[in-house]
Amino acid sequence: MPLRKTFVMSLNPGCRAEYQRRHDELWPEMVDLLHTHGVRNYTIALLEETNQLFGYAEIESEAQWAAIADTEVCRRWWDHMQDIMATNPDNSPRSIELVEVFHLE
Repeated sequence: MPLRKTFVMSLNPGCRAEYQRRHDELWPEMVDLLHTHGVRNYTIALLEETNQLFGYAEIESEAQWAAIADTEVCRRWWDHMQDIMATNPDNSPRSIELVEVFHLE
């Protein structure tokens, strides 16, 4: 049974269309990276009023999820996205993990 990850990030004002375009053109190597690191059913939704991005991913393990950040492909993706969202000094997205309080299968 997969683990569920939920988190929130912030999109810069006026960047919705560009964020959507970049994800519509998600690099094949990024898709492969996510799959090989056990990520399934990855969804990001936008609350337009606040520019908050809500992420949901089903993962095989916390270790595999954490290892994504150490890959060259992920680092390039962060560099590619840093101009349209709130980021940390290493260009990783500022992300706050959410606590699951309800789930129904």
